[in-house]
Amino acid sequence: MTILKTIIVDDEPLALKLLAAKLNKLPNIEIVAQCSNGREAIAAVIELTPDLLFLDIQMPGLSGLDVVKQLQNDTMPLVVFATAYEQYALEAFDAYAVDYVLKPIDDERIQRAVARAQERLSIRPGDRIENKTEVIGAIAQIEQKQEKTITWMANDSSHQDTQHTDIKNRKIVIKDRDEIHLLKQKDIQWIDAAGDYVCVHALGETHVKRCTLKEMLIELDETLFKRVHRSTIVNLDFIDKVIPHTKGEFFLMIGEHDKIKVSRNYKEVVKTFLAN
Repeated sequence: MTILKTIIVDDEPLALKLLAAKLNKLPNIEIVAQCSNGREAIAAVIELTPDLLFLDIQMPGLSGLDVVKQLQNDTMPLVVFATAYEQYALEAFDAYAVDYVLKPIDDERIQRAVARAQERLSIRPGDRIENKTEVIGAIAQIEQKQEKTITWMANDSSHQDTQHTDIKNRKIVIKDRDEIHLLKQKDIQWIDAAGDYVCVHALGETHVKRCTLKEMLIELDETLFKRVHRSTIVNLDFIDKVIPHTKGEFFLMIGEHDKIKVSRNYKEVVKTFLAN
């Protein structure tokens, strides 16, 4: 029997205690961390690389959905959402095979979610990219239900002619949640892929855009943005610290909270950056 390293996250202390008590009854669960907010959850996932994450959706600050958006593919565990969410969200989770438990939490549903997690890990061990792809697909479907408004995150709201706009000044258009954003490239910190979607991190927010990483690279200034992983692009201007890791890998600190893994295949990008 495989023991699942598990992190649980809930901003309500009693709910966290109850979930821990229920999970501790299961012989194949090892709780390695308990977190009370989204920032703690992201840090714990990066440090401990759990197999499974029980994640409350409705939390102040970073919601459970925000936590998923900010996790890099390489660190993404299987996720079970704890929620009292609207029915259309549950339908999206079901459509993308994303597990959830409804509050108040039910023992039988927890056991089912854990059993499914163990089965999926045995079928595709180590395939963390697929974990994020499924959840981001569900999140995108949930957010499409929102009423659309428009926010221009630019100096003006004029239509940009991509044929004649210098690539450095070309804004990135994102239909995200209930808004349409025009992001300046200099404001984008890093981008992570999840199947047919990318998560674009800019100005303290994370936006989901429907496109591949390859398509995203075509839109970006190649002197500013570099691929550091098969699923991750970073803006070199936002690298604050480079931390050596094992086997020729690195971690990049982007701002105060984001820690990005650089794979061995892209280590020359970091070496060139440091040389300059």
